[in-house]
Amino acid sequence: MPTLPALSSNWKSLLLPFIGLLFVFGLFTALIYAFEPDNLSAFLSSRNAKTVITQTVIVGIGALGMTMVITSGGIDLSAGSTIALSSVACALTINAFASGGDPATIGALGMAAAALVAMATGAATGAFNGSVSCLLKIPPFIVTLGTMLIARGAAEGIAKQSQVRTPENALQNFMQRKPDPEWLFLAPGVWITLALLIGVGITMRYTVFGRYIYALGSNESTARLCGIPIARTRILIYTLCGTLMGISGVMSYAFLGSGDPTTAVAKELDIIAAVVIGGGSLSGGQGSPIGSIAGALIMTLLVSGCSMLNVPDYSQKIIIGFIIIGAVAVDTWKTRRQAAG
Repeated sequence: MPTLPALSSNWKSLLLPFIGLLFVFGLFTALIYAFEPDNLSAFLSSRNAKTVITQTVIVGIGALGMTMVITSGGIDLSAGSTIALSSVACALTINAFASGGDPATIGALGMAAAALVAMATGAATGAFNGSVSCLLKIPPFIVTLGTMLIARGAAEGIAKQSQVRTPENALQNFMQRKPDPEWLFLAPGVWITLALLIGVGITMRYTVFGRYIYALGSNESTARLCGIPIARTRILIYTLCGTLMGISGVMSYAFLGSGDPTTAVAKELDIIAAVVIGGGSLSGGQGSPIGSIAGALIMTLLVSGCSMLNVPDYSQKIIIGFIIIGAVAVDTWKTRRQAAG
C-alpha cells in the first residue's frame, strides 16, 4: 500500500507536465499580445485549439508506445521511419482494394485491412528491434539506429521513391479538423488517441505486464532475480511500441492523404522529447502515458505559438532543439539527485 508521501509524489509527477503546458500557453499568449497582437484572437480561438489537438495525434500516439520503451530502460530511434513505412503500407493496401481506382470498391473492409496492415508492419518492425536487441545482446540504441535506416529505405523502395497516392476514402477523414459527422466535435484520430491513452494507462498501471515494464527500467538485475522473463517482456514491449507507431502511420496517411516515404523524418526526436517533457526518464523506471500526451501537446503548442509570432521555420527547429537538450538535462539532474539521495 503506497504511503501518503508516495501518493503525493505521484500526483506531483502527473501534474507537472500539465503545469508546464499551462505555462507555455500563458507565455505565448503574453508574447503574441506584446509582439503580434493581431494574431492573438487566432491563437486563442477554438479553431486553433482544435488544430493543435489534431496535430498532436501522430506524435501523441507514438509517445504512448515510446513511454513503454523508455520506462523499461530502452529507446527506439526507428520510430519516425516506422511511421513512414506504415503509412506507405496503408496506402498500398488501399490501392489494392480500389479496383480501377474506384473509391466505391474500397469499402469498410479495405480501410480496415489497410489499418491492420499498417499496424502489422509497425509490430513486425518493433518485434525485430526487440528480438535482435535481446537475442544478440546489442544495445537498443544501436539496433534501432540501424532499423531507422532499414525501415526508411524499405519505405522508399516499396513506394518507388515517390508518394503513394490513393483514391479518396473515409480513412482520410480521420485527421480533419472538422469531423464528419460533426457531432464528434474533434477529429476521429483524437478520439482514437484518447482510447489508446486509456488502454496504455490501464496496462501500465494496473496489470502484471505494466509492473514488469517499471521493474525492468528500475533495475533489470533485480527483475531477473524476481523471475521476470526479461527477453520475452522486452520483445513484447517493442512489439507494442511498433504497433502504436503503425497506428501513427495510419494517422500520417490520413493527414497527408497519401503514403509518403519521406514523412516523419526525425519524428522520433519529437516523440522522445514528449515522453521526457512528460516526466519520463531516459534512465528507465519512470514514465506516464498521460504525461507523455501532455508533453506532445507542449511540443505542438510550441510550433503553433512560434508560427503566430512569425518565427522562421529554422528558428523553430533551433528552439525545439534546445528544449530537447534542456529536457534531457533536467532528467539527468533528477536521476543524479535521486541516486545521491
